[in-house]
Amino acid sequence: MLPLSRALLRRHSVLPGFDLALGFTLLYLSLIVLLPLSAAFMKTATMTFPAFWDAVMSPRVLASYRLTFSASLAAATLNAIFGLVIAWVLVRYDFPGKRLVDALVDLPFALPTAVAGITLTALYAENGWIGRHLPFKVSFTPLGVFVALLFIGLPFVVRTLQPVLEDLSQEFEEASATLGANRWQTFRLVILPILAPALLTGFALAFARALGEYGSVIFIAGNLPMVSEITPLMIISKLEQYDVAGATAIAVVMLMLSFVMLLVINLLQAWTRKRQGQ
Repeated sequence: MLPLSRALLRRHSVLPGFDLALGFTLLYLSLIVLLPLSAAFMKTATMTFPAFWDAVMSPRVLASYRLTFSASLAAATLNAIFGLVIAWVLVRYDFPGKRLVDALVDLPFALPTAVAGITLTALYAENGWIGRHLPFKVSFTPLGVFVALLFIGLPFVVRTLQPVLEDLSQEFEEASATLGANRWQTFRLVILPILAPALLTGFALAFARALGEYGSVIFIAGNLPMVSEITPLMIISKLEQYDVAGATAIAVVMLMLSFVMLLVINLLQAWTRKRQGQ
């Protein structure tokens, strides 16, 4: 029966067979992902090691690493916390204007990044609608970078958590309450373990998006050397100086560091699922 069912599946499948589909998949990934990444590594390989070291370890580039990774990590962490709250409210409660709020979550996806950067800069400038009421400066500082990364990363967390919350039955909470658990214990011991893989996925997506963000950050950062320069800006600066090898060297370092951090997050996801017996 099993070979017959497979034959029927192949005969009536809407999509092409496995061999053809796999071939298209590998070809598409090679053209879009693997070849550009390979080109970066090959271009970097043309440099001598001292030249590579000077390009990726200069004080100005190191300062951009610190700002990019620290701001991205902080923004992704805060988005994970408040993204969970927003997703919870959108799934569990009905209120006037719910559809509007739900649509606003996707605004960073639809808004061009340059427009987002100019808008945030105007809002948080010293004479802006928000900035004039703040006792500290936001635009043209590292804090402005953090604000921009918060804006572009929030939808990844909310949209990753929403389907999981929609499938999460309230019976778990009711059973926990009948056993004497308070709200914090129910959230920490019942709900959070179920949401942990999706929450880590949303965090990873927001973090990865923040690492490579350029358009929305470049306006609000101010781009002060050693203060508010992000690593993508350093890559652009190298390209403008026709130092393609230096630009690809920095890009390769960013790629490797990002890969290591995402690998750690994926290992945490796998460990979480194993603990849950999935």
